[in-house]
Amino acid sequence: MTKPMTIAEYHARVGTRFGASEWYLIDQARIDDFAKNTEDFQFIHIDTERAKHTPFGTTIAHGFLTLSMLSAMFYDVVPDIIGSKMGVNYGFDKIRFLAPVKAGARIRGHFTLLELREARPGEVTNVWEVKVEIEKEDKPALIAKWIGRDYVGE
Repeated sequence: MTKPMTIAEYHARVGTRFGASEWYLIDQARIDDFAKNTEDFQFIHIDTERAKHTPFGTTIAHGFLTLSMLSAMFYDVVPDIIGSKMGVNYGFDKIRFLAPVKAGARIRGHFTLLELREARPGEVTNVWEVKVEIEKEDKPALIAKWIGRDYVGE
């Protein structure tokens, strides 16, 4: 858990990398659970025998599984804003899936604060550049511009 920061401390960190998350194992059990929860049973994710005959040579994680891991990674790296009552996802300006995450791979997220603004008092919008690294791979699994909103108040 990271130490909470004030809004002023956040403003001072705009343009800086906050760090890298813990490594997360994306094993076949996690992939299978995600398939069940989302009802996405494409063979490339769940059929290890058929997947051997694809260009990947094995099953791969759903892109949306990799994307869904951002929340856990974010909590590893990014401190709460002091006084925040809650934070919500506001959306993405850009998401690109650049490389497949093969079953058994480990991934981690890197977070850089691009922007912090208060459109209204107590409503703080934060924009993050996110990169998900695949251990021992040159190409990241994904890059994204992720927008969050915190509601800060007394």
